[in-house]
Amino acid sequence: MSLGKAVRLALQDAAEPGKAEAMRAYMKSSMPFLGVQAVPRRAALRRVFAEHRLDSAPEWRRAVLTLWREAEYREERYAAIELSGYHLYREYQTLYTVPMYEEMIVSGAWWDLVDELATHRVGGLLAAYPDSMRPLMLEWAHDADLWKRRTAILCQNRFKSRTDTALLYACIEPSLSDNDFFARKAIGWALREYAKVNPGEVIRYVKAKGISGLSRREALKNLPVT
Repeated sequence: MSLGKAVRLALQDAAEPGKAEAMRAYMKSSMPFLGVQAVPRRAALRRVFAEHRLDSAPEWRRAVLTLWREAEYREERYAAIELSGYHLYREYQTLYTVPMYEEMIVSGAWWDLVDELATHRVGGLLAAYPDSMRPLMLEWAHDADLWKRRTAILCQNRFKSRTDTALLYACIEPSLSDNDFFARKAIGWALREYAKVNPGEVIRYVKAKGISGLSRREALKNLPVT
């Protein structure tokens, strides 16, 4: 049995169809849900991934993209994201994965699919390959695609004291005038994460840039500032 077929069967076995429509409505998804909650989904996928080992980086990338492209239910796309981060394939996280993640980000085009890729996959590549990824994130920050811009803004969310502040600001600033909810939310979230290690700098930046509304509220949510 192929990995893809095993994933689909495992998800169907774990599904609670009565929950599917509520999950779809919450996520505002045009793609239907099976009704698989996160905890049983991850448990089922761990079993499948352990039983269907992939022997090379190209085979792994093909498996991820096949799951992604052939998905009929949203949980199958979640499975592709899980496979992209599965611990057995950590060494395959190289610059060769960038086109795969770019395709998933652009075609996923919604926060539940993009944010995991931004913070855990693209962020990991930025940490490992800063000389190559830094200029790419600057390019994405100016892209017409909202979700590539959001990825560029969020990619350092787990960096804490390792945050490249100049890169963070350079990725935020092309979107400061964007009225889109997801752009403004990303700006606030990224600044809030950085504020955990450098609150004074985030307060200074927010005031200096005159950031207001949603981005400001998100950025300063945990700080004693009004």
